[in-house]
Formats: sequence, structure tokens, C-alpha cells
Amino acid sequence: MDHDDWDDRVAAYWAGADDERADETVAGMRALVAERPADDPRALFELACAHDFVGREAEAVPLYRAALDGGLDPEHRPLAVIQLASSLRNVGETGQAVALLEAMPDDAHAPGRDAFLALALHDAGRPTEALALALRRLAPALPEYGRAVAAYAEELSQRRRTDPAAG
Repeated sequence: MDHDDWDDRVAAYWAGADDERADETVAGMRALVAERPADDPRALFELACAHDFVGREAEAVPLYRAALDGGLDPEHRPLAVIQLASSLRNVGETGQAVALLEAMPDDAHAPGRDAFLALALHDAGRPTEALALALRRLAPALPEYGRAVAAYAEELSQRRRTDPAAG
């Protein structure tokens, strides 16, 4: 099976995926994954995404890990890390989620990373840090208020450094 054809069919699958028909949605991806070697990192990633998409995060976690451990390509790797961290947060493993996201580089995926990191920090009992991160990320999009919002974010960060109980 041609790899480009498989990618096209995966894209078509996602265009029609329906999270309200969970079993059917996952079965559709399983059929596509069955065309690839059992340990194919990209196929494992797509299957993890299907489970995640329908709210089956516990099933997605080991698949994301297998895809990453199997050498998932650089294009999909950052997506898998962010989505694994999100799934870990949803199953109550906030510490692991925070660690994964904090280890990611500050690159083109940083806005997505920071959104999920703010959620994970909040769930980990670090709401001040979560809010400061969200405000720092939002500030550049606020031409009239960006400077003030960035200053408030820094103030929150300073408060967190001087009073760890501030979260």
C-alpha cells in the first residue's frame, strides 16, 4: 500500500470522524491501522488519536507512548507529546503531563503546549502558575493591553517565586 495513499485515507477518515459514534469511529481507524506493520509508529499514533477523540484517553495513553518509543516522525512527535500529556491529565496523571510539556522546546508547537500545560498546572494545584502562563501566551495578541497583561503575568510569577503556597 502506497504511503501517500494511506495518508490521504487517514486525512479522509479524520474529515468524517464522529465522536458521538465512538465504536464505529475507532473501528474505522483500526481498519486503516491494520494495513500497516503492527509496530508502525504513525499507525499507533493515529489509533491513539482515535481513542483520544472519542474520549477514551486511558486507551490512548499506551498507544501514544508506543508511537513515541517506536520513533514517531518529527512532524507528528510534538503532537503526540502534547496529546499524550492531555490524555494523562484527563486520567489524573497531572504530574506526568506537566513534566512532558515542560520538557518540550519553545518552538512552533509552544502555543499548543502552553495551553495544555496551563490546564495541567491548574489540575496539579498550581493555579497561579497556570494563569501566569496563559496570560503570557495571550499578551502578544492584545495590542491595547498586551504590555499590562504581560506585567500582570510577571507579577503572578514573582508572587509564585516568593510564596510557593500561592500555587
